[in-house]
Amino acid sequence: MSQSVELKNSTQEILSKITLEGTIRNQAREALGSLGLPASKNEEYKFAPVTRILEKNFNLSNFTVESSKVTDISSFAINYLDAHVLVMINGSFNKSLSSYDDRELKIELLNQESGKLGTLADYKTDALVAWNTAAWSAAIRLVVAENITVKKPVIIHQIIDTTNQEIKCFNRVLIEVGKSSELTVVEKLDTIGNQHNGFSNVVTEAFIEPNAELNYVSLQTDSSRRYHFSQTSIWQARDSRANCFTLTMDGKFIRNNLQVILDGEGCESHLLGLYLVQGDTLVDNHTVVDHKKANSFSNELYKGIVDDNARGVFNGKIFVRPNAQKTNAFQSNRNILLSDKATVNTKPQLEIWADDVKCSHGCTTGQLDEEALFYLRARGIGEDTARAMMLYAFAGEVIESLKSETIKSYIDSLISERLHKNF
Repeated sequence: MSQSVELKNSTQEILSKITLEGTIRNQAREALGSLGLPASKNEEYKFAPVTRILEKNFNLSNFTVESSKVTDISSFAINYLDAHVLVMINGSFNKSLSSYDDRELKIELLNQESGKLGTLADYKTDALVAWNTAAWSAAIRLVVAENITVKKPVIIHQIIDTTNQEIKCFNRVLIEVGKSSELTVVEKLDTIGNQHNGFSNVVTEAFIEPNAELNYVSLQTDSSRRYHFSQTSIWQARDSRANCFTLTMDGKFIRNNLQVILDGEGCESHLLGLYLVQGDTLVDNHTVVDHKKANSFSNELYKGIVDDNARGVFNGKIFVRPNAQKTNAFQSNRNILLSDKATVNTKPQLEIWADDVKCSHGCTTGQLDEEALFYLRARGIGEDTARAMMLYAFAGEVIESLKSETIKSYIDSLISERLHKNF
């Protein structure tokens, strides 16, 4: 049987299990049928064979999910962080484990198409986004009115419970930040039980109105049997700010799509990513920064520390449209390989249709600087400590701009533990 027929059969298996109705859902179902799951020749998934991974590790003909009996998620909490807590388990909202005050922001739970939901993430070009758009079971909508600074961050726990069965779940998040308002959202992946594989597909759409700010943090520090796809699409109006940070440390397969659309003058965007992976983890980061209007600024820095047989992928695209004069856009991807079997594939891209801009991109991949290592050891520092110091300094640059000191401290502790920092 040819590969295209096999892919078609897998896609048809998935489509046969999608029964939810709605205008956008139906269009997404048609798009999935037309696109099919990504094949090996799909340029966007060239280094991440997602179809083969899913077919090998999951039963695509069974999407029945048992209700989780979990009653305690305290082990997943971020210490000392006072936050609104929203809990999704196996794709469904768990009210009893959630705790939030909706006086500062409006929190809605949706199970059908509503408002802006499904209007930003492009399901017509990506099969996994189409799959989510057609099949999502629950959605969280966060709305901040004008002129409000939400004092406490919102933590969304994306939990899968694989104690009794393999899990395949789909849900969405819709964020609307009103004019001159500010919101911080933290998405955290966690797994309960590790007996079976778990696949989560989460699509987040965010709309940032004029002079508003969204701080979005994604923490992917989950088990080795987690397979995860995320599409985060952010739209910015004039003078708005988007600060995005993604930390990946665990999981079997992690694919992050991050799209930021700067659709007004004076927009500012910061995209920061750090992946510290080991074992046989595969992390694939794809970013798109789309400058549509003049006088905007974007800065993108992704760093990777890759060990054992792990693999890292970075594909960053910057578009500067004809009307986006006076754009400043910068992109950098830097990697350190700690073993001979670790690999990184990186591809920074610029497409510019304006002539009065400042844009740059670059990437580096290598090993620890032996001269710097020798310098530290010559001053009486042990080899393991010297290596940890250098790696920590390399990684630390990415987290410096995080606004919340509590979140920064929590991430710092995760990095220190991974790098065995003891100084």
